[in-house]
Amino acid sequence: MLTAKPSYHVVLLPGDGIGAEVAADARMLLEAIAPKLGVGFELDEIPCGGRYYQQHGRRDWPDGAEQRCKDADVILLGAVGWNGPDGQPVTMADGKMAGWSPVIGNRMRLGLYANIRPIRLLKGVKHGLSGRFAQVWEPGMVDMIILRENTEGLYSGIGGVVGDAAIDTRVITRAASRRVIKKAFETSRARGTGAPVDGKKRVTCVVKNNVLYGCKLFLEVFKEIGADFPDIEKDVAIVDSFAMFVLTRPEHYDVVVTTNMFGDILTDLGSVLQGGMGMAVGCNVGDDHAMFEPIHGSAPPLAGKDLANPLAMLLATAEALLWLGRRRGDDRLVRAHRAIDDAVTTIVARGKPLTTDLVGAERAAPRSVVAAAVRDETLARL
Repeated sequence: MLTAKPSYHVVLLPGDGIGAEVAADARMLLEAIAPKLGVGFELDEIPCGGRYYQQHGRRDWPDGAEQRCKDADVILLGAVGWNGPDGQPVTMADGKMAGWSPVIGNRMRLGLYANIRPIRLLKGVKHGLSGRFAQVWEPGMVDMIILRENTEGLYSGIGGVVGDAAIDTRVITRAASRRVIKKAFETSRARGTGAPVDGKKRVTCVVKNNVLYGCKLFLEVFKEIGADFPDIEKDVAIVDSFAMFVLTRPEHYDVVVTTNMFGDILTDLGSVLQGGMGMAVGCNVGDDHAMFEPIHGSAPPLAGKDLANPLAMLLATAEALLWLGRRRGDDRLVRAHRAIDDAVTTIVARGKPLTTDLVGAERAAPRSVVAAAVRDETLARL
């Protein structure tokens, strides 16, 4: 067990568009709570993303950024992605998106093998489903965590264009599957409650093993690892069926584990259950490093308008403090996580101030007002 420190090195990657705006809100929150906690946060801000590449033309972040991220106690990411003069996303000379280095690059270099996404519907937030489902799901009935493998699959970067054919090679290895599946079972065991419908600790493996060889291997490893967790129920779902069931019976799910691309799609789908992307947090976690982010993207059309929802970024900051606090045995950071989470929960339940995506344009408050309210409510709880 590592020990607590008087000060922590936090790398902040603002990125593009609203990513830079909500990253500034995270900075404001950390700077405000530090004196109350009696802890320091050494904030190392690294510019990155599409606009950085446009301005510098060679890389999507500065030389030496990789080492600065490696040296950090924890990383906070805003969002990356910017459009060029043609209206299309900026790509680098090697064909990768401008912003690949701080996002996928960090995941691979730092071994951030588990992308952990909590999906929780807070009281006061309307989910995005319409019709009869809108009358069914109460906040307590949506409370799951989805883990996706974060370093390989279709995002392994292997492929290219050959004539009229484009090839993307999907890589699924036993080693990478083992570590994310084990993390899923450990996550279920550590949660205070199981699935909302019955309280059972349950891990659901989402695959397409009736077609894909990689999924056959992933499921084989799931069964092997599951044998070491007899106290946890095992569940298997074909990915297309799961896409239906996660929306129609979300109360059945406790922890879900799947491969990279499936997880990327399903977690964005799952965000509908929690009120949309503005409430959705992404935790990129490895054995020694971690990076936390909102998953809403950079949204260039919203940039500079003070309209973005800052809650996902602030909740991601809380998750970063929880991970770091547990890793370091620092109860101050765990207490900060609880205060931020409770502050967001209180404001959402109260119904104000909130942004357009949650309450509509007529009742909406600016992003900066919402972020300040979370800061003040957090300080009152510390």
